[in-house]
Amino acid sequence: MQILRSKREIEMMRKAGLVVWHALQVAKSRLRVGVTTAEIDAAVEEFFASQRAEPLFKGVPGRVPFPAVTCISVNEEVVHGIPGPRKLVEGDIVSIDTGCKVGGWCGDSAVTYVVGKADPEVQRLVDVTEHVLNLALELMGKRTFWSEVAAEMERLVKGAGFSVVEAFVGHGIGREMHEDPQVPNFVSDQLRRNGDFRLVPGLVIAVEPMVNMGTKRVRTMPDHWTQITADKRPSAHFEHTIAITESGPVALTAGPTSEAERLF
Repeated sequence: MQILRSKREIEMMRKAGLVVWHALQVAKSRLRVGVTTAEIDAAVEEFFASQRAEPLFKGVPGRVPFPAVTCISVNEEVVHGIPGPRKLVEGDIVSIDTGCKVGGWCGDSAVTYVVGKADPEVQRLVDVTEHVLNLALELMGKRTFWSEVAAEMERLVKGAGFSVVEAFVGHGIGREMHEDPQVPNFVSDQLRRNGDFRLVPGLVIAVEPMVNMGTKRVRTMPDHWTQITADKRPSAHFEHTIAITESGPVALTAGPTSEAERLF
């Protein structure tokens, strides 16, 4: 089912998106050699509290309820990494994924940061993954169906010599963090048969390419949440909550674009 949002609803979601953007800036400001992932998570949790924003991740049901407001995944960790005592070192790549609800509306975003200077090939992985997200944002205003965008995303990743994670996909977002439709970053038979959807004004989706340096396969760690690459090679992850408006696609979780938003 495709849920379409009004202009006013998208404006409300932008408020949540700005809080998420600021939260990721808070996380980035703490990113340095020797800091623990738990310290980064605590700073984001404190920021959400200061904004009276409801964290979306903490308490998500599972065999163990998710215990943090951020997913922090380092190096070979793909997604859903649990913050803890791990200290960051030079060259780590750190994917930070977080979301919140403001005024009943959700925002969800992720960025992969580099601690210091990464190996050139690892830096290329990060750059390509960010490029894939930016490509999707651009194409959402030029294509008719999501499958057309997903095909270009997949082509870019494979052309760079990397692999697209297929075990996890993006999603619709609005009143809840996870809504229809599912938003894969690749083209599958299922997408062609009955999972495709039109790119029309009012659509709001979380687009989140996850790209691995080696195999696309992942496995779950004993904590029941953290996903790592099966070959233990690095992975990168970027995400924006994106709305299609009458004037084109807009990243609701991007930074301020006006003085009014900067005053937020």
